[in-house]
Amino acid sequence: MEEIAMPETLAFDIYGTLVDPLKMEEKLEPFAGEKAGHLAKLWREKQLEYTFRRALMRRYEDFGVCTRQALAFATQSVGLELSREDERNLISAYQSLPAFEDALPGLRALRSQGHEMSAFSNGVEESARKVLEQAGLFEYLNTVISADEVKSFKPDPEVYRHACERLGGAPEEVWLVSSNPFDVIGAKSFGMRAAWVRRDPKTLLDPWDIEPDLVVRDLLHLAKELG
Repeated sequence: MEEIAMPETLAFDIYGTLVDPLKMEEKLEPFAGEKAGHLAKLWREKQLEYTFRRALMRRYEDFGVCTRQALAFATQSVGLELSREDERNLISAYQSLPAFEDALPGLRALRSQGHEMSAFSNGVEESARKVLEQAGLFEYLNTVISADEVKSFKPDPEVYRHACERLGGAPEEVWLVSSNPFDVIGAKSFGMRAAWVRRDPKTLLDPWDIEPDLVVRDLLHLAKELG
């Protein structure tokens, strides 16, 4: 008899997993020209670095502040001076990040299989919800769980604990779905299950002897594995 897959509780990272922050390159081109790709990458790297540092220092400022300060650092590092209006426009554009090509059909397929699906992000709930709505993804998710609710950031174990409590499951009963290696390792370290969405085969997982339960190339592949 064919085994019937059971519905799972899935918590999806947003930035870098469902929507693509590096697509800000297109918005940066009018200001940075050929440096736009480098600038978008540096902006993202600094954004994450600032969340890590603030969590460790217990000097919390929300994800929007980290994003804005990371943009200031990135532009200054390439000798670019933005007007306040240009800065506001770029931060506003960050609320309209495009979904990865597989995100919508992948979420649709997973929803049809009966999985319980929520977003789980460092982003403030209101901003994260807006990003998902703009990308056409929110209707497939039950809710948004934000690290802002505990005033810290992934990979602080308290953030993963909060997500599991919100979802009503023990850590081993909840899946994190993320493209970010630090997030996958953080969730596994806490005791959750984790699916690493490795869209780029050149992306490496840190050699910490902590492995994801699943490695998939995209969300459609995840649906196939869980279905």
